[in-house]
Amino acid sequence: MAKEWILNSAINRWGLQKKKMVGAVSDEIRKCSPKTIREWEEYYFKNIYPKEHLIGIGKKLYIKITEVLRAEIDDITEEDCINYVVNLVINRTFDGYMTEKKTIYEQLQDILGVKIEPAPDEWDRLFNVDFFIRIKDKYLGLQIKPGGYAFITQIIKERKNQEETHKKFTTKYGGKVFYIISVKDGEKKRIYNPEVIEEIKEEIKRLERN
Repeated sequence: MAKEWILNSAINRWGLQKKKMVGAVSDEIRKCSPKTIREWEEYYFKNIYPKEHLIGIGKKLYIKITEVLRAEIDDITEEDCINYVVNLVINRTFDGYMTEKKTIYEQLQDILGVKIEPAPDEWDRLFNVDFFIRIKDKYLGLQIKPGGYAFITQIIKERKNQEETHKKFTTKYGGKVFYIISVKDGEKKRIYNPEVIEEIKEEIKRLERN
């Protein structure tokens, strides 16, 4: 299993399995329509590349693993490993979290046509509010929760636990706090509970009237 992982990582790193190296195998096997692996093997070596070509790629892969990877591994220190783990868990997680939140709040800003501002740190701690919208002398709050579908149940549970802090925000600043769930949809991010947009619009109108 470890050997397979190393081979797979190396061949992908150097692109030795790409079309320019081994041919358009997905297209070619459909053209061949083989009933056995033997038929496919004969077709490949006759019509795409001879076996010697694949042997050459294998030898190149061996050099990459035994020379390049070995030298890189020998150069890794314990401090490198510690820094990598800390950066992965803290920095990259935080960057991803902030990127997703920023993307969603920008979507909301365009839809609502109002300025959305980051909440002060104090509001985050006391009221669980990430962003706010200023309406006259009042504020409404937004809490954005990035998370995949697997975390929706947990997020809803957290929302119930935070209802009291949101009520305190409303009492102090006049506007409600709206809970927005962000989910990935392919490479994009979207609001999982889009019905909240109309609720925010109604709250903006209410605060504008008062």
